[in-house]
Amino acid sequence: MLSGLFRNASHMYDCTSRVLQHYGGIVEVKVLWCTSMNFLITSDPMNADYMLSKNFPNYEKRSEIREILEPLGDGIINSDSNWWAYQRKMMHSIIKNSKFELFLMKVVQQKVVTSLIPLLNHISKSEIEVDLQEVFKRFTFDNSCLMVLGFDPISLSVEFPKRTYEKAFDEIEEAILYRHIVPNWCWKLQRWLPIGKEKKLRKAWDAFDRFLNQCIASKLEELLSREKTHLEEAKFNLLTAYMMLGEIVNMGVCSKSNKFLRCTAFNLIAAGSDTLGSGLAWFFRLIATHPFVDMKILKEMKEKLMVKDDKKWECFGIQELGTLVYLHAALCEALRLYPVVAFDPRTAVKANILPSGHRISANTPIIISLYAIERMEEIWGEDCMQYKPERWISEQGGLIIVPSYKFTTFGGGPRSCLGKAMAFIQMKIVATSIIWYFHVEMIEGHPVSPSVSVVLHMKHGLKVRITKRRV
Repeated sequence: MLSGLFRNASHMYDCTSRVLQHYGGIVEVKVLWCTSMNFLITSDPMNADYMLSKNFPNYEKRSEIREILEPLGDGIINSDSNWWAYQRKMMHSIIKNSKFELFLMKVVQQKVVTSLIPLLNHISKSEIEVDLQEVFKRFTFDNSCLMVLGFDPISLSVEFPKRTYEKAFDEIEEAILYRHIVPNWCWKLQRWLPIGKEKKLRKAWDAFDRFLNQCIASKLEELLSREKTHLEEAKFNLLTAYMMLGEIVNMGVCSKSNKFLRCTAFNLIAAGSDTLGSGLAWFFRLIATHPFVDMKILKEMKEKLMVKDDKKWECFGIQELGTLVYLHAALCEALRLYPVVAFDPRTAVKANILPSGHRISANTPIIISLYAIERMEEIWGEDCMQYKPERWISEQGGLIIVPSYKFTTFGGGPRSCLGKAMAFIQMKIVATSIIWYFHVEMIEGHPVSPSVSVVLHMKHGLKVRITKRRV
């Protein structure tokens, strides 16, 4: 199996999907000389539902995965059991606050108006090619920093500046991918020496932590300078909200532990930055190659939003964006074909039998292939490889609700993504603004394929031309 793994590494996702389809949705991978690479991989939706929902406590992130994701610390992405449940409860109480919803809309719309549209106007007038994936990556990084830290790095501008902390964030992601690919002993030896990727990781980690700790110190000082009776007036962002919640519930965690705040901030930026940028890139690639979808979205905007001038869309709220059924379906279909996270690794705590009938020993690593699930004929039909937003719309014109174990992009069960609604809001704001103003055209001959990465990026970026649309 080892030779097959190396031979197909460059197109791992599609190869895995074909193999799983051939062998009925579950395969045991054995590489005898390196036991850390022995695992089960499945695309059976019933197995996925069982592990993510019905028997959720028995399938956790194993210690090896937590060590690979070491830079995330003890944040919500990298934790299990009671500590994970506590963090999720805190996060849920914050994002369900109406104040946060208004803050989210304000941040995203302002960034679109002040940065994204001016940049695309410049690109259009200059008649130059641009990597749209890089544009979205910078846009979502700035947005995440604004929402989490209350700080705008301004990495999205005509100059495409390279910030130290932004570069550090990219290098951390690359090193985490490297840890996933090579045997444990290899990267652990590099960490111990320190050399290679691990040396770069340590420098990047320290640089990004300095950036986070400066923001944390600034927010703590801001809160301490206010009287407790006026805490609610503090400028809203997720970091400040966590600090305030810690004081309100008298837990003392937020106000006393910079480590907790650092891990929380890092996890939230990681969860809301590259994933959203990846989703937007794949969506615009698909509508650029399916112009009839682009035109149907524009037609829906004109009919349902009654846009009368170039800036009317900036005022649309969540309820108005919620009327765009076809746009929502087009986004779901893009996320189905290209889920932003392709694999979900778990480990069996105790011996168990999966719904497929496979016996699982304790401590067995199991990978749920979210990418393969979304391309199964048994779930999506013979046209499963086609980009077809209509599959999400009922005969009555409403959205079809698909169970999370079939549409797995946002996970399922107790650990399903808390930011799902936030992600759709942001994607709709960006999509409506770009589609209303611009036409996106792929560069002929530019190769597009998924890169082997933690987040499902495009290997060679998304090279496009941007032209002003005549509405």
